[in-house]
Formats: sequence, C-alpha cells, structure tokens
Amino acid sequence: MSETAEMPAGRAARTWFDGTWHEGAFACVSPATHGLWLGSSVFDGARFFEGMAPDLHLHAARVNRSAIAMGLKPTMTPDEIVALVHEGCAMFDGRTAIYVKPMYWATDGGFMGVPPDPASTVFCLYLFESAMMEPSGFTLGLSPFRRPSPDVAMTDAKAGCLYPNSGRAITEARNRGFDNALLCDMLGNVAETATSNVFLVKDGVVMTPIANGTFLSGITRARIIELLRADGAEVVETVLRPRHFLEADEVFSTGNHSKVVPVTRFEDRTFAAGSVYRRARELYWAYAKRTAEANAV
Repeated sequence: MSETAEMPAGRAARTWFDGTWHEGAFACVSPATHGLWLGSSVFDGARFFEGMAPDLHLHAARVNRSAIAMGLKPTMTPDEIVALVHEGCAMFDGRTAIYVKPMYWATDGGFMGVPPDPASTVFCLYLFESAMMEPSGFTLGLSPFRRPSPDVAMTDAKAGCLYPNSGRAITEARNRGFDNALLCDMLGNVAETATSNVFLVKDGVVMTPIANGTFLSGITRARIIELLRADGAEVVETVLRPRHFLEADEVFSTGNHSKVVPVTRFEDRTFAAGSVYRRARELYWAYAKRTAEANAV
C-alpha cells in the first residue's frame, strides 16, 4: 500500500516528516498514535500567496506555544520552521495560494496512556494548495453551541480537539441556510465565528470581542487592529452580544485562510461590504507586500 494519501484532483501538496520531504499527504500516523487516538495534536495555519507569507514567524512561534500548552515538547525552533516553509513553498508553481500547516503531536501517553508523553513529540509540516476565498463575503447564523472556557478545554492552544465543536456549529448553521456560525462564550457574549475572528462597525467605530480566553485571538486579528489604528480608525476591544451585530453598519471577518472577508448577512440582517472592511483589506495587502519586499532585500 502506498505511504502517500491520495489528494483531491488538482491539489498539489508536500509533507516534511522525520527529516525528509514527501510528495503529497504523507501517511505518518498509526492507529496507536496518541495524537490520533487521544487528541494531542496541535497545529497552526499560515499562508503563502502572491509570493508573500505575512507574519510567518508569528505563526511558527505560536505552534510551539500551543505544543507546550498541550503538554508536548517542541522539537523545532520558529526559525527552523520558517526556513522549512520557504524551502517547501519553492517546490510549488506559485499559481495557487498555499496553506502552511506546522503540526505537533505525541506518539505515546503517560499514566494509563491518557496524558501525552512530551518525550514522544513529533513534528510535521504539511503544505498544500488552497485558493483564497473570494472577497464576496459569507453569511452567519447564530449558533446554539458555545465556545468552551479555559477551565474546561485547552483554549490556549490551537488544538485539533477543539475543532469538532466548530464543525457541528457550521453544520447546524448550513442546515439553516447560512455559510458559517457565530458562536458565543459560556456567558452569552460573542466570541468569534466557527472559523475566524469577527469585527463590526457602528457609527464609524470598529469593535471586536475582547480576548477572554474562550477563543483564539488571532494573528491576523491583531494585525488588522494595529493597521486600522495606525490609519486613524477607532478600534475598541469590548464585550459584544449578538444584538450588537444585528444593529451594526457592517461586519467583517479576519483569519488566516482568507485574511479579511466581509460578512454579508447575520441571521435576518443583510450587510454591504463596507468602507471599513475595504480599507482593512487594502491595509493588510499593503502590509504584506511591504514586509515581503523588506525580507527580500
């Protein structure tokens, strides 16, 4: 049997594992692996597009922090991860954006096999073609499911075991005709969408849920806040309820997959792609190009 998993038609991929590059999605996990069996996997997501990989070093550093939060022992430095990403991305034709996914997991467990054994931590880098979402926007439904609090889940890690909750939220929303879901925390305050951070604009003021440990306060989120403030916008991190989104003038989302994308509908309220969203996207692309040029010098 081939060690390389089949990829969807037309999608190129490369996997770095155990010191070697492999073509495609290399099969590197057995049924006995702790990460598969008991969920000790963590990952991060960065992007390589238009010859740029903005904030790549921050993503590389974050996957190591996630590993530590999970009880794993990082085996790569951020600099080593960044170097591998550039090496691997050079193997693609550059026509399609690449999703960059560094990962750690444990192969063995401790007491009764349950906690991960940090000495068994392994690293994998998976690169695959994945086009950026068109900036035409997406719709949101309010989810009946909640984001867990830090005392009940490892919310300080970008952990694979957190994503089934996002998956069921998206499924429920799609069954009601929406693309994605808006989730609240355990207190009923808006946290984020099932896949990204979220912003609203009201009377010219940009607002986003304050980071409270129940959701991943994203790298792209932080970059957009910084860029908008430097551009003169008032950006407030605060407690937001679902009604604030129904009353907003515009809503947009930030995340690694497609960076800055408008929300065109939340429940029965529709939105146009607003001027603040357009400015945020413009500022982000300018930042990405500026840093790419600086790194090339």
